[in-house]
Amino acid sequence: MNDSMLPGFSVSGDSDGRWPVVMASPHSGRDYPPAFLAASRLSMAQLRRAEDPLVDALLEGIGDVPVLTARHGRAFLDLNRAEDELDPAMYDAPLPITARQTERVGAGLGVVPRVAAQGLDIYRRRMPPGEAEARLAALHRPWHARIAELLARARARHGFAILIDCHSMPQPSGVLPPQIVLGDRYGGSASPALMSMIEGHFQAAGWRVGRNIPYAGGHTTAFHGAPGAGIHAVQVEIDRGLYVDTGRMTPTAGFAAVASAMTGLAALLVAEAASLGLEPPLQEAAE
Repeated sequence: MNDSMLPGFSVSGDSDGRWPVVMASPHSGRDYPPAFLAASRLSMAQLRRAEDPLVDALLEGIGDVPVLTARHGRAFLDLNRAEDELDPAMYDAPLPITARQTERVGAGLGVVPRVAAQGLDIYRRRMPPGEAEARLAALHRPWHARIAELLARARARHGFAILIDCHSMPQPSGVLPPQIVLGDRYGGSASPALMSMIEGHFQAAGWRVGRNIPYAGGHTTAFHGAPGAGIHAVQVEIDRGLYVDTGRMTPTAGFAAVASAMTGLAALLVAEAASLGLEPPLQEAAE
């Protein structure tokens, strides 16, 4: 295994299930292996435009609730895509698995992205299929295995578990567009009561909140969210204009307010989510 890929992520807080909430930042990583940089036609600044800048920093004040933070940049590997969302045209030999041709793959935004922000091609030439497998084995599978482990521990202790998958977004178009977008796969990955609680929290902070449009949640919410089994997954997209200068990748005056809102969200869910009835519907019968 390539040592430049290790460790793939960090986990802060308590990992023993004592809290019903897990937070994750899959797209804020800033590390790029030297071999990747050599193979790329883009500058570091161009590659970094694919990141969710400083989302990891927004979560630093959360405290003891577990927070997973990816280390590698999104242009290297997208943890919010499925393993089989691969573009065969990127490789110099047939892939060992059947690639799933989704809309995202067609746009160059598969699990191993073909393009960075603004549709810029990342690579100078095609790569061997083994390179994709190496990234999946070193980074993608361990990331999702750890999320699943933390959620399972939380559910075993509390009867339910909540994953908040944290992202940032460019400002959506339109008149008074949402500043926060909550994605639950159109009701498929989280309880409506939980969504309403999270929505109310951000509205109380003074922001416009939308649901599922234009971001309904990606692989993470689809893969981990199972409300019928007591596991709820919500994607939170934050307008970058609220907290970061995207040209300089530095915090703005609004950073503290957004960070406080994320810390407050974790505290709210720890304190009050148990009142929402998030346990599996058949739990009592099963016992």
